[in-house]
Amino acid sequence: MARPVVAIVGRPNVGKSTLFNYIAGRRISIVEDTPGVTRDRIYATAEWRNRKFTIIDTGGIEPYSEDIILQQMRRQAEVAIHTANVIVFMVDAKDGMTASDKDVAAMLRKASKPVLLVVNKVDRVGDPPPEIYEFYNLGLGEILTVSSIHGLGIGDLLDKVFEHFPKEADEEYDEDVIKVAVIGKPNAGKSSLINQVIGEERVIVSDMPGTTRDAIDTYVESGEDKFLFIDTAGIRRKSKIIESIEKYSIIRSWSAVERADVCLIMIDAVDGVTDQDTKIAGYAHDEGKASIIVVNKWDLVEKETGTLEEYRKVVLEKLGFMTYAPVIFISAKTGQRVNRVFELIKFVANQASIRISTGMLNDLVSEAVAMVQPPSDKGKRLKIYYMTQSGIKPPTFVVFVNDMELMHYSYERYLENHLRKSFGFEGTPVRFIVREKDKGD
Repeated sequence: MARPVVAIVGRPNVGKSTLFNYIAGRRISIVEDTPGVTRDRIYATAEWRNRKFTIIDTGGIEPYSEDIILQQMRRQAEVAIHTANVIVFMVDAKDGMTASDKDVAAMLRKASKPVLLVVNKVDRVGDPPPEIYEFYNLGLGEILTVSSIHGLGIGDLLDKVFEHFPKEADEEYDEDVIKVAVIGKPNAGKSSLINQVIGEERVIVSDMPGTTRDAIDTYVESGEDKFLFIDTAGIRRKSKIIESIEKYSIIRSWSAVERADVCLIMIDAVDGVTDQDTKIAGYAHDEGKASIIVVNKWDLVEKETGTLEEYRKVVLEKLGFMTYAPVIFISAKTGQRVNRVFELIKFVANQASIRISTGMLNDLVSEAVAMVQPPSDKGKRLKIYYMTQSGIKPPTFVVFVNDMELMHYSYERYLENHLRKSFGFEGTPVRFIVREKDKGD
């Protein structure tokens, strides 16, 4: 089930970012910080009442825009309407109701999304100040008061947000179905790839709306294998937003990634790897998803001896955090190498599900330690007592040591490379959880 999305909208300086930072950074069961490699602080994943959700700070998205405030707010509100499950509309108690507040409220009233009107900078406990009642004129119903800087009223706000989350539902697909998210920036060829998949002598059981709004789930059988392709490519066409929409396509890829077993990261061969591609790939990596880098439109690239390998090298340099992912060059338009994509999906899905016995893992640790001595600091050397696998998708390993501070990132990477050399794990991230062994053990 995809996480609900909560968007905070409002004009500058009403406290949107402060509220976002409070929810994301103070101990409201925060799960993880902003995913991806370039950490823009646009979004974070948090948890409330045992339900994970994604929170978006729309205020940080266009920090250098020269547009007037009203145009900025319209764009923010439109993005929230198209993207979020719940919209938090924040106004300022000290400034009072402004013309810009009225304009955005008019837009939000027309939305088919729940909108919570939040009056910020109510910094005292007790009865709210009488001046906040003018905000009832915005026609958005109940008023919630908070102080985002002091944390007052935020628990009550999150309770209200929680009430509007869609009900959790189980996926209706068999366990042996591999769920594949096709992600990437607009016009990279995601829809073209899906169309090739559908058109090549395969049994299509159904096309149905996915649990993610504006995504289409396409169920495909290829021989004995079953795949569910989650395509987010149509979202941009349905949007009325023109300026800066590509930044928001990152947000719209999240739900597909969260539901997927394997991510196909579509790269436009003509454009190369862009910053947006890096962010999208970074999210798949942070979520621990098996991934394949699909370089599309390869038929449009002028080639000479060594072009493919040189291009592969450049792609893996720009996506340096994802060197484990296989790179395939295709043309979704002509169908070139599309069949190979099915083979790779099945392969990396299996790699992400590999389990290694504790005995084999500790033989590997002994071998690795003998080859490269663990690091030391101030005369104290790292000791690795044992390692065991705690999970799959992604493969996750718990390493028990004498001192966590001595486990340097470089040695952790060395152990990961040793694992990959021995057992594969191609196409999937590998996670380590380092713990100190109790002295009594």
